[in-house]
Amino acid sequence: MKCNKVFGRLFLVALCLCHVANVFAQDNVIDRVEWVVGDKAILRSDIESAIDFWVENDRRFDGDPYAIVGEDLAVQQLFIHQAGLDSIVVGEMDIMRRVDAQMEKSTLRAGSKEKLEEYLEMSSAQIREMYYDHFKNSMLTDAVREKIIGDIKVSPSLVRKYYNTLPDDSIPYMPALVEVQIITQTPEIEQEEIERIKSELREYTERINNNETSFSTLALLYSEDGAARFGGELNFMGRGELAPEFAAVAFNLTDPNKVSKIVETEFGFHIMQLIEKRGDKVKVRHIVRKPQVSQNSIRQMLARLDTIREDIDSGRFTFEMGATQISHDKDTRNNNGVMFNSEQGIVTNSKFELQDLPVEVASAVAGMKVGEISKPFVMVKENGSTVCAIVKLKNRIEGHKANMRDDYEYLKELYAVKMGEEKVARWIKEKQKTTFVRINKEYRNSKFVYPDWRFYDEE
Repeated sequence: MKCNKVFGRLFLVALCLCHVANVFAQDNVIDRVEWVVGDKAILRSDIESAIDFWVENDRRFDGDPYAIVGEDLAVQQLFIHQAGLDSIVVGEMDIMRRVDAQMEKSTLRAGSKEKLEEYLEMSSAQIREMYYDHFKNSMLTDAVREKIIGDIKVSPSLVRKYYNTLPDDSIPYMPALVEVQIITQTPEIEQEEIERIKSELREYTERINNNETSFSTLALLYSEDGAARFGGELNFMGRGELAPEFAAVAFNLTDPNKVSKIVETEFGFHIMQLIEKRGDKVKVRHIVRKPQVSQNSIRQMLARLDTIREDIDSGRFTFEMGATQISHDKDTRNNNGVMFNSEQGIVTNSKFELQDLPVEVASAVAGMKVGEISKPFVMVKENGSTVCAIVKLKNRIEGHKANMRDDYEYLKELYAVKMGEEKVARWIKEKQKTTFVRINKEYRNSKFVYPDWRFYDEE
């Protein structure tokens, strides 16, 4: 479901701002404060960088881009400020999972880590930090908005009333939806690569035990996840928030001066050190290293999937049998390989817009016919692991104008979103009155979505 344009732009803004901070800190450009929201200053350089990013991506602005983007950043800061007031936090592990997955995807698309660094003109550490800030702010914003919206009561009569008030040219067009089945195979990581990673982790342990350096320093230098920037330190977490193998070792640590044995999880190989235990939660620092899949292993797995595809096409077995019996994808094995939409871990349905599918899957099915099976391709999963896959287009629902008979659930959700956005809009207007916000006086005559901002007085 799409939110309104203001909120839809906020997450992209956060990504731009992280890059801005690095660029202008390095160049020592004299900047100007355009907005102040609470204790947060929004600089002209922040706005200009976001504008440049959108122009490069063919975005057009209906009005003064400096005013539009500045307001977007101010609204986002209201959410972030409220998260602090309400003590809303987001899980460190959840943030790092997204960072790791994004790093893997970006690296794969760029071709190599070096090419990614060259393209973004940033080091890997800076890129990680940029993604970390982006996902943290996005998750905080989501959490605050959900709290503001709360429960919205929706009935068929309210939905029908809403639908009947829509002008004919405003009735939403239902985009094409697809249902997709998938079979994945995980390329084997060569033992030599695994031993290389373990050898490096053993070397780190030896250096720590010999007091040559600290665990935090080595984590900062070598760990391959978002916690590296904090010396590998994680927040207090319960067993359910950690990978089972990681939790089993973390909760058995007793000596803060000792380094754990090497632990393998779906995210890589770890060593860790106890910081503190508090009730049913534990706080540790860790170093994670991820063995790399060789191109040879990937080629072998793609060839195997090509053979599987030929066997399905020739009728030796069905795609559903392959998905159930030989696919490595634990999320789809038990439902004939059918991929499902999920929000915050809760499965909703099996229908996707192309843009909501993983990029690699969407590219594969975009031009396919129903019942057709794709050629094998490489994709990066959310946990950052590389897999090879084939997909089958199970069903396609062509686009059409929404109606109460066929699209009630969609219209119900649309109505709920509209009611939610109105609640958020009222909250923003109230915050304009109670939060310290000031804007450069030159924007006094600009057109804003929320017109009640206060400006610096003329000197």
